[in-house]
Amino acid sequence: MSNETIDARITIDPAVLEAVQTLAGGPERRLLGLVGAPASGKSTLAVALAAALGSRATSVPMDGFHLSQHQLEILGRSARKGAPDTFDGDGYRALLARIRAAAGSNEIVYAPGFYREIEEPIAASLAVAPDTPLIITEGNYLLLEDTPWPAVADQLDAIWYLDVETARREDWLVARHMRFGRSEPEARAWMAATDRPNAERIVASAHRADRVLCWDGTCVRFAERPA
Repeated sequence: MSNETIDARITIDPAVLEAVQTLAGGPERRLLGLVGAPASGKSTLAVALAAALGSRATSVPMDGFHLSQHQLEILGRSARKGAPDTFDGDGYRALLARIRAAAGSNEIVYAPGFYREIEEPIAASLAVAPDTPLIITEGNYLLLEDTPWPAVADQLDAIWYLDVETARREDWLVARHMRFGRSEPEARAWMAATDRPNAERIVASAHRADRVLCWDGTCVRFAERPA
């Protein structure tokens, strides 16, 4: 699935754990969105939070709604893979609505995952049980004002922005690109041409988040505003 950038030894501040436990403790299913720039560690944090809650939480990433490479080539967008219009945002919104509606029913909702080993999504590779009270979803564009992203945000009960210092995050990003086959010059060129402009849009939207999280290399904790 999407590469995890935060070290496996990640620690989560007790206040953050308490907040997700509160979300998972109500009478109705809740949906929490995690948003941040590329390689900020959203995937790893979502997985870590879900693991901390055990059967009370499941992680469903936005990355499963990447358009396939075939479709990107048809649309002429393959050189911008990862930009907002290279995702099926309406499909993502529909999935989140279905997940909410299925709570307490007998329906298992199957969701797509994204696998960097092949750089493609795979349909129905994740399962959401009907009795799971908290769904944690993460993606780059949950706070954008362009259609269809506000409709996606409307499906979420809370959105938390994960802030990581830019130089650290870009180092992680280059390393990730290299792990999946790019040379260092290719990785840096892709980051500069594609990832960095996307990141700038995401950072500019951070003020719309309900809470801000920061990761300093040791612990994920709440902050007042992204640095």
